[in-house]
Amino acid sequence: MLVRAKLVTEAQIAEALDRLTQNGGRLGDNLVAIGAIDYKTLDAFLHRIPKEPTDIKATGIDEIDLMAMLLKLIYRDRLESTRQFVDAIKLPYPIVLDLIQMAVDRQLLQTLGARFTDNPIDLRYSFTETGRRWTLDALERLRYTGPAPVTIEEFSDQVNLQKPTNELLSFEKIRKALGDLVVDDSIVEQCGPALNSGRAMLLYGPPGNGKTSFAYRFASVFNDVIYVPYSVIVEGQIIRLFDPSIHHPVDSTGLEQDNELSIVRREAYDARWVPCKRPFVVTGGELTLDMLDLRYDDTGNFYEAPLHVKALGGCFLIDDFGRQLVSPKDLLNRWIIPLENRIDYLKLHTGKSFSIPFEELIIFSTNLDPEDLMDPAFLRRLPYKIPVGAPSRENYKRIFERECERQKLEMPDDAFETIAYKLLHEKELHFASYQPRFIVDQIVATCRFMDQKPRFEPRFIDYALDNLRVRRDAAGVAMGKTQVNTDH
Repeated sequence: MLVRAKLVTEAQIAEALDRLTQNGGRLGDNLVAIGAIDYKTLDAFLHRIPKEPTDIKATGIDEIDLMAMLLKLIYRDRLESTRQFVDAIKLPYPIVLDLIQMAVDRQLLQTLGARFTDNPIDLRYSFTETGRRWTLDALERLRYTGPAPVTIEEFSDQVNLQKPTNELLSFEKIRKALGDLVVDDSIVEQCGPALNSGRAMLLYGPPGNGKTSFAYRFASVFNDVIYVPYSVIVEGQIIRLFDPSIHHPVDSTGLEQDNELSIVRREAYDARWVPCKRPFVVTGGELTLDMLDLRYDDTGNFYEAPLHVKALGGCFLIDDFGRQLVSPKDLLNRWIIPLENRIDYLKLHTGKSFSIPFEELIIFSTNLDPEDLMDPAFLRRLPYKIPVGAPSRENYKRIFERECERQKLEMPDDAFETIAYKLLHEKELHFASYQPRFIVDQIVATCRFMDQKPRFEPRFIDYALDNLRVRRDAAGVAMGKTQVNTDH
């Protein structure tokens, strides 16, 4: 995690581990000793790492509920050994031992002994008949099976510790994240303060100019590591939160300790949390108000967290804003309080409401007129309104050159001038960032069909430009419209 956050290098970790083997102590102390990091930076980093609970009481969950969660995992995955139990429920070894003892005392589990080893972590257990029935009854009441949840209080505290605003972004950092995307510097200069403030951002302008592509690049702007729980418990109700399609765990550096008892000796990190990159969630026309509320599973009797909760600590992009199934007014009304107060309220099916921090960057992207979509009161709550318009002639040519390079196509200057003139004067269109790729792809496809080497032949250019929009006659009627003979 330190490597992923770019605070130390893999070589420094390896050197510190080697020193630890010789001199003992903790990894952090050895990193400081070799000068890889200072104590202040290390303490700030460790402060954000969720600390594992020391006993059952510290989990904030009833001991019978925890034992039921463990037994359901054992039943579902056919687990046998303590090692497997620890890995499945993600709780420390001492707590799992206490839960196992509770189950044995109630005659729900029985000891089978260890196989091929005297290591206590490899002790094996099996269900008694009573334990099997008890577990099946527990599954009927709650079908959630997975790592133990964290409390809503722990979750809220962690969200506040890992706000996007904790990571200061520079112009160079954003430019690097944009990669080969051709974007005017003025747009970067306007987006930078928005990203650093953590406040909502509106990207608007005519279609085809890269608003979505531009917003997508924000996913790689942040380097920070955040921690996402597998699930959260609120008033005895479980909400599943970790989503592999959204949350991407940090890459392993391959420098893990091989000691078989290392699972017992973890001192700081709570395995119920997954270290991840900051999430980047995208939704478009399919967005409904229901998707912003808890989704209750009537069969399993647990909840799935809504999209914007899964995006906490990262970015939530609403693409094609104004074209959703839900009206813009209803959507904006749903988010007025969260955007203003940085707090959201969710409701359980029992009627109980609870609050969570609303710490994420909301990005609205639209090609409609913002003043037609929202009233002045909501526009005021979007402090950053950034127009993404047509590219300049210089940038338009740069995009063309890159597309030609991609297709290994040579573009003479006169070909570009011809395209620009026909586009602006004959077709009466404006430059748009999507056009170069569209035109180049069309010309290459036509040349391949004609069994010719790809080149900017005048009639091929005309074919491509004609496909940018429907041709119309002098009366403004679409050309090619004919009466179809339906007689048979």
